[in-house]
Amino acid sequence: MFDTLSDRLASTFRGLRGKGRLTEADIDQTAREIRIALLEADVNLSVVKEFVANLKQRCRTEEVSAALNPTQQIIKIVNEELVSILGGEDRTIRFAKNPPTVIMLAGLQGAGKTTLAGKLATWLKGEGHSPLLVAADLQRPNAVNQLQIVGQRAGVHVFAPEPGNGVGDPIAVARASILEAQRKLYDVVIVDTAGRLGVDTELMQQAADIKAAVNPDETLFVVDAMIGQDAVNTALAFSDGVGFDGVVLTKLDGDARGGAALSIARVIGKPIMFASNGEGLKDFDVFHPDRMASRILDMGDMLTLIEQAEKHFDQEQSRTAAEKLMSGKGNEFGLGDFLAQMQQLRRMGPMSKIFGMLPGMGQMKDQIANIDEREIDRIEAIIYSMTPAERDDVGILNGSRRARIAKGAGVEVSDVNNLVNRFVEARKMMQSMAGMMGNGDGMPGIPGMGGRGAARKQTKAQAKKKGKGNKKGSGNPAKRAAEANKPTAGQIVDAGAAFGVGAGAQPSEADLAAAMENFQLPPEMQKMFNQPDQGPR
Repeated sequence: MFDTLSDRLASTFRGLRGKGRLTEADIDQTAREIRIALLEADVNLSVVKEFVANLKQRCRTEEVSAALNPTQQIIKIVNEELVSILGGEDRTIRFAKNPPTVIMLAGLQGAGKTTLAGKLATWLKGEGHSPLLVAADLQRPNAVNQLQIVGQRAGVHVFAPEPGNGVGDPIAVARASILEAQRKLYDVVIVDTAGRLGVDTELMQQAADIKAAVNPDETLFVVDAMIGQDAVNTALAFSDGVGFDGVVLTKLDGDARGGAALSIARVIGKPIMFASNGEGLKDFDVFHPDRMASRILDMGDMLTLIEQAEKHFDQEQSRTAAEKLMSGKGNEFGLGDFLAQMQQLRRMGPMSKIFGMLPGMGQMKDQIANIDEREIDRIEAIIYSMTPAERDDVGILNGSRRARIAKGAGVEVSDVNNLVNRFVEARKMMQSMAGMMGNGDGMPGIPGMGGRGAARKQTKAQAKKKGKGNKKGSGNPAKRAAEANKPTAGQIVDAGAAFGVGAGAQPSEADLAAAMENFQLPPEMQKMFNQPDQGPR
């Protein structure tokens, strides 16, 4: 959603590189470029004016004018101002001292309230709570049925005493839901209310009556991040007519500019508490202003990546795999170990989402967008077609074994050859990285990979070896460009090996700070997006 804003800001910062000192003209030009970038991203005009005024004032201080690298100082200022626009600090749900905690959802029709109710319930379950969904949207056709289906998928009970479709009193349903929760010991009640295609008196009155009936601990305004400047106007109307405590952004995975939705926190003075970025029930996260600002500035989101790794990786299994690589007997790490790590990696989400959390990945967004998740399915099929002995030692794979594996997986023998060759290369890369970690010079910031320094350079022998065996690209320039932009199964193997092993450990704060500023991919991984597959050897 914020690719255009990120690209414009990155272009502005590139224009400042190499300048030892900033003149007034440089500051004015930079402020102008950033103002245009924010306006193009649909950020509210009053917020843009405040942002630019603060930027100019801070850029004229001694801290920037006397800095040896003024570009870094400006990036720091822009980052801090973006965090301020987005609300400053995280805030999650304030739970009632005496359960149940009542959460009321309000917003326009089409904003995604019903689906969001299921996502919020799923998140609360993961936090150890027992939520109850309440079908208080009795106007929209099949709204009750939709919430029941969402609740079933989430494994959450739905209180729906009325059939809906214009039948029933939503205020009575909301009031009865509190008694139901107390009787059956649910500690959180999520009330899904009706929306309209636009703001009107009837909508506001009904929402206000439901709020008065259940006295919610949190009233959340659900807003579609793609609706443009009307997001702010709608938020103002709901703030005046009903009142709310926080904002939930939906559809952050869309391609609209989205800046207006991010302006709500500053214009209304209410925090953005949660964000939804997909159709799945788990595509829902606490909104972190500092992390969103880092993503917009293409500095990645390493903290979220670490949290996801901690949730989805089996630390004992990852530690065992890492020990096999670091023991000096790297051949003990087989395709079975790799498959286990790859499957844990997949539980973190799509590969494109994982790569998008890394610093500097904005420059590779086209390649990331072209990652084909089906390639991972083909990798799994090939490995599952092997015997346990073959997975443990790929050295025993002769021609007849490879032909049998290819037939079992429904692929060509060349695909098996390519997977095996690239796996052996990735294993060597991981062995060398394991050696760097042993010297305290590993790749910074990646979960479980530790280290403080940048990755070591390739030796001449390695570079020479890399140059061999590359398959020639197509003679058609357009086809060759498409091939270069599409990561393949072999390249996914490289990435999976790099991210999969040992992803359970958490680096120190000093490591994380270094990663945010100085992150660079090692040469082997840097090439994974742009080098073609190597053919059979």
